[in-house]
Amino acid sequence: MRQKSGEHGDRAAPRVPDLNVISGAPAPGAPLAQEGNRPWQIRLGKHLRGPVDRLIARFSLVSNDPVLDVRGFAWTAMLRDHWQTIRDEAVAVALHGAAAPSLATISPDHRAIAEVDKWRSFFLWGYGFPIADNLARCPETQRLVERIPGLNSAFFSILAPGTHIPDHRGVTKGLITCHLGLIVPQDGDVRMRVGDRIVRWAEGETLVFDDTYQHEVWNETSGTRVVLLIQFARPLRQPGKAIADFFLGFVRRSAFVQEARSNIDKWNAAIRRLDA
Repeated sequence: MRQKSGEHGDRAAPRVPDLNVISGAPAPGAPLAQEGNRPWQIRLGKHLRGPVDRLIARFSLVSNDPVLDVRGFAWTAMLRDHWQTIRDEAVAVALHGAAAPSLATISPDHRAIAEVDKWRSFFLWGYGFPIADNLARCPETQRLVERIPGLNSAFFSILAPGTHIPDHRGVTKGLITCHLGLIVPQDGDVRMRVGDRIVRWAEGETLVFDDTYQHEVWNETSGTRVVLLIQFARPLRQPGKAIADFFLGFVRRSAFVQEARSNIDKWNAAIRRLDA
């Protein structure tokens, strides 16, 4: 059954932890951190990813186009078949109170593109690391997502009404992104540009794309858009796979990922204290 946009909002404003205490992010309106102040691993990775991505693309077993054919990834049918079950768990946990923090809170490197409270995320996996507290609350989604080959990340991505996510790009060509539409408002336009392609979501449908192309998102509706966002390993032949695995291992060990993992744990702990 199609949900009416906006009907999942909480009736009372939830108590939330202090975003800045948890993430170390500057207060809203404060200047953003300069690139030179970020950990050296993050700065080095950003310089390396262009040449590494070009190498990976040479050995890809699937298209390098901005948007890929979902029929090339058989497991996406499993998500489409069970989308309502996944949606129901997302509504029950990720849209309840303050369970899903803003992406800017979890990852300060996203602060330049993610307005506080506009783009929220409820992580199940992040760069190969399971988020045990959140998985326990979504057992059916966990069961389905664990079957995805090369799973890297999985989370409910929640976009508030009137949000524009500016032009940005992903971390590595070694990963491909899949969105499963869960709640898509119908009273306006909610869309994404990937490279030179404009795409739109539909409830119960999957969209597969390469997020290393510059992309941006608009939610020009009065409702909240929710998708299950999956990142998975790009099918590669050697030596491309070895190159992609090495770079991804570098990213997983970096402050970019470890800082985000720590912030998720702090957020969940703070929520438990508020609910006690």
